[in-house]
Amino acid sequence: MIWVNGQVNDACKSISMLIQELSEQESLDLLSRVRFGRLACAAGGQPYVVPINFAVQGRNIYAFSTIGKKIEYLRLNPLACLQADEIASRQKWKSVIVLGRYHEVSNTAAEGAERTMIHGLLQKRAGWWEPAYVRTVLGGRARPLEPIFFRLSIESISGHAASS
Repeated sequence: MIWVNGQVNDACKSISMLIQELSEQESLDLLSRVRFGRLACAAGGQPYVVPINFAVQGRNIYAFSTIGKKIEYLRLNPLACLQADEIASRQKWKSVIVLGRYHEVSNTAAEGAERTMIHGLLQKRAGWWEPAYVRTVLGGRARPLEPIFFRLSIESISGHAASS
């Protein structure tokens, strides 16, 4: 709302939008429908947010990356946040926030089955490897394209939906 001289501006009074909470299941359903979100992490008191493609199964979010600032930060501090949304218009949208814990799924025999499962989930979505697995030049040097699969274990989830 816009306040002018202690009063709600008349232009705002005509907006009829209602924001309601989503249930946990509705929030999980939204995450299952969308494939793109924004991952937030922090290290040394510095936050960092990046776009990622992901897939959901149960109470885990699965994603793929290569080495870079997000992986470096997540290795230092495994607490992460994912935000995803569906936006039809300014007054009709849904948004979900997940607080979770990062776990890198190594390329070992012990975690091989989980890595294969993550790869299978992600490859059902077109362009699942982008932007992580594209040639990236930073500071004049090409970044190595070592595949890193990871999961975020959902510790809490909340969502809101706006309707007019």
